[in-house]
Amino acid sequence: MGLFVLTKSYLCAMRFDIITVLPGLLESPFAHSILQRAQKKRVCEIVVHNLRDYTHNKHRSVDDYPYGGGSGMVMQVEPFAACIEKLQAERVYDEIIFMTPDGETLNQSIANHLSTKGNIIVLCGHYKGIDQRIRDIYVTRELSIGDYVLSGGELPAAVLVDAVVRLIPGVLSDETSALSDSFQGGLLDAPIYTRPAEWRGYKVPEVLLNGNEAAINQWRDEQAFARTKARRPDLLDD
Repeated sequence: MGLFVLTKSYLCAMRFDIITVLPGLLESPFAHSILQRAQKKRVCEIVVHNLRDYTHNKHRSVDDYPYGGGSGMVMQVEPFAACIEKLQAERVYDEIIFMTPDGETLNQSIANHLSTKGNIIVLCGHYKGIDQRIRDIYVTRELSIGDYVLSGGELPAAVLVDAVVRLIPGVLSDETSALSDSFQGGLLDAPIYTRPAEWRGYKVPEVLLNGNEAAINQWRDEQAFARTKARRPDLLDD
């Protein structure tokens, strides 16, 4: 498989260990753009673990029927426990995160907080979910990327890693860029423009062309507030 991961132990600012039954789903997100550059620069290390490697049955199955009946299959406790404990024997982890629709909704504040951590395990559920004992015994935080259900936790895990890694110093070529993103100051970002200054009769606001930094900053603040009030008034209530 062509998944781009660093398998050696480097002195990276952050390491993510992602446990999944479908490692191929994570091949592309971590092999391109900012996440690829972050790994090549050894700013972060992303290692994907196949949960089936921690099974002890000939079919390498990781799921079984739920006690008490009901629809769907449940991911078993033993494979997750074996993988987590193997990793914990190798290093200390700051967080063990389970991606689940009923978790706390991921936001910029959480991403900022996690970017200061060193080692993080991310668990990807599948089927109906995972045995509750894994959540009770090992998981330190449960996160969701929205109020909807996906087929598994792989895509949410990729979203989490992307949101966090881009905040690590040295990842972005312009480190101030992340500080001006939407939500960083509690507001959405102001409108942005680039060349040409006029296109099909649509012009860039004159204030952005006059070089007056104070006026530009004031315009951006006003636009950010207006956009937030129109689109996400809930942010202004926090």
